Amino acid sequence: MNKRSPALTLVQHGLLALMCVIAVFPLYWMLISAFKNESEIFTASMFPHKPVLTNFTYAFDEMPIFRMMLNSFSIAIMTGVFQMATSLLAAYALVRWRFRGQGLIFSILSLTWLIPYQAVMVPNYSLVNSMGLNENIMGIVLPYAVSTFAILSLYQSFQSFPRVLIEAASIDGLSDFGILVKLILPNIKSMVASLGIILFLNGWSEYLWPMLITKEMENAPIEIGLRLFVNSDTNMWGSLMAAATAACIPILLIYILLQRQIVDSFVRYGMK
Repeated sequence: MNKRSPALTLVQHGLLALMCVIAVFPLYWMLISAFKNESEIFTASMFPHKPVLTNFTYAFDEMPIFRMMLNSFSIAIMTGVFQMATSLLAAYALVRWRFRGQGLIFSILSLTWLIPYQAVMVPNYSLVNSMGLNENIMGIVLPYAVSTFAILSLYQSFQSFPRVLIEAASIDGLSDFGILVKLILPNIKSMVASLGIILFLNGWSEYLWPMLITKEMENAPIEIGLRLFVNSDTNMWGSLMAAATAACIPILLIYILLQRQIVDSFVRYGMK
């Protein structure tokens, strides 16, 4: 068994290396395609023979990339803030007070998580359209202001918090909001930070709903802007790869800066 262990370890590391290559290769191909000229963009060359920057200049001239990145950041941050605020209050209310129908409310919340978003997309679109929020960031953010996933996650954390401490703080005269902000949150800040990262990334990667709300590049997040660019100029694949490369840089920098926290968030919630 000991003689086979090094071979087994080698095979395992080889498989991991292969999976890493498979995962990274599309990003590598996107990067090299951004520097290829039109004559070699469809070739199987692994390196651009004559690297060019015209793809980047054309992409930045034809697309408001910085504006769309700002839109994506605004949507992701606002969505995360709204979801975190509503989830904290809802989860705290379910844990703090005992009232008739509490179990029913919790069951309904749990069931809403199972409803596909496509089932409520048309009513949401009708409501947003009637409010005149098309081509508006708030039209994208408001339907996502509440997250059942976040409520249930915080509910589990609040349930594990010692209720004796909550009662003691209440007897000492601390208000309910003060108990939440001054007592509970400081003790579960790592969990709240992990959840905040997940909510931000979910808001950043949302595609279907923003595609329905925005039709102009100036008002769209970066993912929708890339789709609009494809529809408007289908032959400029080099420029599309350049724009996609530029769009990946901010989120890549965030990952590098918060690598440990992001990995912890994925491990904590078992999400990809």
